[in-house]
Amino acid sequence: MPNKIVFSKLGGPEVLEFINYDIKDNINDNDVRIQQTSIGLNFIDTYHRSGLYPLNIDFPICPGIEGAGEIIALGNKVNNFRIGERVCYANIPLGAYSEIRDFPADKLIKIPNYISNDEAASVLLKGMTVEYLFERLHKIKKDEYILFHAAAGGVGLIACQWARSVGCKMIGTVSTKEKEKLALENGCSYVINYKNENVVERINEITNGKGVKVVYDGVGKETFDISLECLSLRGLLVSFGQSSGMIQDINLHKTFNPKSLFYTRPTLMHYNNTREELEYSSSTLFKKIKNKEIIHNIKKKYNLEDAAKAHEDLHSRKTTGSMIFKC
Repeated sequence: MPNKIVFSKLGGPEVLEFINYDIKDNINDNDVRIQQTSIGLNFIDTYHRSGLYPLNIDFPICPGIEGAGEIIALGNKVNNFRIGERVCYANIPLGAYSEIRDFPADKLIKIPNYISNDEAASVLLKGMTVEYLFERLHKIKKDEYILFHAAAGGVGLIACQWARSVGCKMIGTVSTKEKEKLALENGCSYVINYKNENVVERINEITNGKGVKVVYDGVGKETFDISLECLSLRGLLVSFGQSSGMIQDINLHKTFNPKSLFYTRPTLMHYNNTREELEYSSSTLFKKIKNKEIIHNIKKKYNLEDAAKAHEDLHSRKTTGSMIFKC
């Protein structure tokens, strides 16, 4: 029998259970069955587990929205995939923390021969996130200054490389000397260690007091006010995550009016809402990988049964790069 991770109540990493389960004989007409080899570990998984992002599905719930593996069976109406093909995904429905699963064919991507399953599971969600942030939400430009919080994280390191490939001057915030080095090696133009440097003062030094046109903030509560102060006149705050907690209620006029600021709270699912958008996003990412402009940063591989430990490590915010589960 295959194994998977489930949780039957909301809570911390301790609610995650490793169990056996049965696979039904029939497959939905538009689904494929995947023997998974690699599963992505992402902050959104912890939001689902804790209830920060409410789920309208019944317990027990198998978490995870990113995985890679091989097709072992097809639904009756699936005609654009074949048994034996390597595929990956970064989308709902939940259920990636499992050895075998069924998944909708219209949300599935074929893995190119120059990308391994491990690489695909480590880079697809984070890489497509950077793609829509840098290419479609706000198209970054050569010599443009941008601020990106948590520059040594899984998304951050891909952002460093993407910015370097464009010639954009990315300023990244980090918390340790090790992370400073990692961000610079991956293409960050400047790093600010927020533990011992004043982020706003350093931004003003780097930009000659102008501030940055856009801030990419996946940290949330702890960085919101700093992000606002770092923006230039008519700047854009892109709040795409909240690893430190949700942003508190704010006075819109007092917060955004003084510099006529723009604010958006985007999500990858809305930017890859159609098949065309999904294919564009993934193919743009894969082209960057093929050209060696983006190189994976798998820092740790866990056994699926160690999901609770993996979530604890992610919560610590001491991790760097990408982490995956191996089946």
